[in-house]
Amino acid sequence: MRKFIPTPRVLHACLAIASLNITAFAQAPAASSPAASADANSGVAPYTRSAPETNPVLTAGAFSLQTTAGEFKEDQLKQLLVGKTLYVRDGYQDNNLEFDEQGKITSKSAQGSFTLSQVQINKVKLSKHKLELQGDRYGLHFLGAAPFEDPTKATDRVKITPKKKTVRISFDREQVEKPKKEKKHKHKGEDADGTGNASSDESLSKAPVADPSDKGEKEHTKTTSPAHASQLLLTALDKVFSIGIDDRMIAAMPDFWRLYYQAAAAKADFKAADPGIFRQSAVDQKAKLNTAIDPPSNEFAQSSGIAGMALYHAVIGTDGKVQQVIAGRPIGFGLDENAEKVIRSATFQPALKEGKPVPVSLDLIVSFRIYSKRTSQAATQVINEKPASLPGPYTAKVLEARSQQPQAAQQTDAATQPAQPTTPQ
Repeated sequence: MRKFIPTPRVLHACLAIASLNITAFAQAPAASSPAASADANSGVAPYTRSAPETNPVLTAGAFSLQTTAGEFKEDQLKQLLVGKTLYVRDGYQDNNLEFDEQGKITSKSAQGSFTLSQVQINKVKLSKHKLELQGDRYGLHFLGAAPFEDPTKATDRVKITPKKKTVRISFDREQVEKPKKEKKHKHKGEDADGTGNASSDESLSKAPVADPSDKGEKEHTKTTSPAHASQLLLTALDKVFSIGIDDRMIAAMPDFWRLYYQAAAAKADFKAADPGIFRQSAVDQKAKLNTAIDPPSNEFAQSSGIAGMALYHAVIGTDGKVQQVIAGRPIGFGLDENAEKVIRSATFQPALKEGKPVPVSLDLIVSFRIYSKRTSQAATQVINEKPASLPGPYTAKVLEARSQQPQAAQQTDAATQPAQPTTPQ
C-alpha cells in the first residue's frame, strides 16, 4: 500500500484547525451546580434575585404597621391611633382639617401655638378613598418646672374641645388600580405600509379635553401597588402628626421654644451663647424696664381656668431694645406666645458697665389671671443669678377648693387681689 506523505501546506492547515477547536473549548462556559458556582477562593456567593416580600412592615417616622399583601386594615389603624395623644405639627387650629394623600392641607385653617395643638384620636374610619379621624383637642399646661427639672414630666393636658363638638381630620388615599392588559387593535384607515398615520391623527382628535368646570374636583394619584398606597398614607400621617414632641418638631420651632427644649435636653438653664452678653449681677448699672408688660390671656385659658406666673429670659441690647426672648418657665395654652410678643415691644434703660451701655440677659416674671383677659400685674425683673422658685399655675384642686368657698368670700377676693397660686411640689 502506498503511504501518504502530507505536504507542508497540508500540515499547516491541520494545525490551524486544531488551534481553533482548542480556543473554542476554552471559552465555552462550564456547566456546574449552584453550589459549585460560588468562587471558592473569594468566598463570595453568587447573586440571586430575591422575590418581593408579600407582607412587608411599613414604617414612617414613629408610625409602623404590618401589612398583608401590602395593605393594612381599619382595625390596625385603630390600634395605632385610638387613645393616642398626637401633636399637629404645623399647629393648625381649625377643628375640621382635610389633607391630601401627600399630607398637604387642602382646607383652610389658622395656625397657632403647639401648646394648643394636641389631639386625642377617638374614632378611625378607613375606606377605599379616605381615612377619617375623630377626636378631641387638648391644651398643654406647664406646671411651673424649670427646664433642668424635666418639663416633660411637669405638664398636664386639658381638654379644650367644647361638649358635643369633635375634631375631624381626613386624609385622601392614593387609588389602587389593577394593571390593564394591553390589547392590540387593528385601526381603521391604516395605510398599506402599516404606518397608521391616518388613525393616529383621528385618535388625537378624539382625545378628551379638560373641562374648566372640573377644576374644583380633587384628583387623586393612582398606583397599581397596594404597598405604595399604604406607605404613602403612613407617610402622610407622619408628616401631619407627631407622637410626643420629637426632634423634628423641636427643630421647626422658633428660638423662643427651641432653645427652651435644648436647655431641657441639656438639663441646664438658658445661658446666652455670646460671651459679650452680661448677666444683670455683672454690670455696674442694671437694665430697667421703662414700659409695662401686660400680655393678654385667651379664651382657652379663661374657659379652662389656666392662670399663674411664668418666667422668660430676655436679652436687652445697648439701645435698650429687646433682642431675644426665650421661655424659661412657661405656662402653656398659647399664653407664652402672647407674652413673647409684648416683651419684644417693650423698652428698657440699657445696662452700664464702666460707664458704657452693654447688652445684658435678664429674667422677667409675668402673672396671668383667670378673672380677666389681661394679666393681673406688670412684669417684674428677677435680679438674682438664679431666681427663686416661682409659684406655679392654678391647679384643678385649687380651683375646686375655691369653688367650694362661700360666694361672698369669692367676690371679695376677686375684687381686691388675685388669688395666690400653689407652689408645685
